[in-house]
Amino acid sequence: MLPADRPATRLATRLSFLIAGFGYSCWAPLVPYTKLRLGLDEHVLGLLLLCIGIGSIVAMVVTGIVTTRHGAKPVIVASGLGLAVALVMLPLAGSVFTLGLALACFGAALGALDVAMNLHAVEVESAADRPLMSGFHALFSIGGFTGAAFMTFLLSGGVGTVPGTLVCGALMVVAMLFVAPRLLANGGAKEGPTFAVPRGLVLVIAILACITFLVEGALLDWSALLITEGGLVAVAQGGIGYMVFSVAMTAGRLTGDAVSARFGDRQTLVWGGIVALGGFAILLSASNTVVALFSFALIGLGCSNIVPVLFRRAASQTAMPASLAVASITTTGYAGILAGPAVIGFVAKAVSLHTAFWMLASLLILVPLCAAAVTARKS
Repeated sequence: MLPADRPATRLATRLSFLIAGFGYSCWAPLVPYTKLRLGLDEHVLGLLLLCIGIGSIVAMVVTGIVTTRHGAKPVIVASGLGLAVALVMLPLAGSVFTLGLALACFGAALGALDVAMNLHAVEVESAADRPLMSGFHALFSIGGFTGAAFMTFLLSGGVGTVPGTLVCGALMVVAMLFVAPRLLANGGAKEGPTFAVPRGLVLVIAILACITFLVEGALLDWSALLITEGGLVAVAQGGIGYMVFSVAMTAGRLTGDAVSARFGDRQTLVWGGIVALGGFAILLSASNTVVALFSFALIGLGCSNIVPVLFRRAASQTAMPASLAVASITTTGYAGILAGPAVIGFVAKAVSLHTAFWMLASLLILVPLCAAAVTARKS
């Protein structure tokens, strides 16, 4: 049995986050191609994105049961490999129905991986007895940038969507085979079920996590359409906005633990929310590519350390056992990143994509407003 505080175990945990971010973000540049290939409007595309959320939420509930009985390791390995396979299925879908099934499988694999790797990360951080969560989440951001950048590079170079996903999927499989033997065999929750309905302070943290993840999910699924249909970039470069967002988020998270130590979790939440709100305001009024990309950077920097702080606060609160709280935050948060963007599609169909993004930005106001309540109790 591998010890939790071991370089190889920390590396495997980081790579698990990297694989998840890479596989998930490979979908972003494919959205405009999928929309054009199947002739989808915003309403139908929103329904299809809902399939990702449904598959993810179902998988998250099941993951809680499986990790309790068998640990996080088998779930991380199986879902990581499944995510690679599901990615390849997306451009092969020839109808709305088959695409919906492929997206549900994609969401299920990602949902299971997200819950299991966060539970694994909590145990590794606890054993190390020092902050590691921002660094783990930074690897998800690095994967997000790398996946969007690599897929955009392939598509811009004339590589088709099917060959492109095959290449990306193969890289994910190789990485997961490296990760598997280095994960904790007993990783996972030890205090009963790993899913519980949030209550008290945990409920507030869960709502903020859901909102922040919703922002990231909306940028992944809709930012390419926002800037391509606005004439800011060509269709082949539609993933560049999410790339910039991911780079900025990565930079913020790589220094996140130091920032929180210097200024405190409360100021990190307050100013992070304010910077992200400013980025949305600039993005939705941008008239050229440079300004739009700058706004993506602001949103990424602002949001970068909100979620790591929320995870840390979830583990230190006393309203619920730490393991149940972390599992609840993970499930609720990733429900936002996966199911939430479907709502953006419905709003975009009813009004406009710009209005939907303004409504999304307004939700972020809750982060600085609730910062004091979330950080009132010391860890």
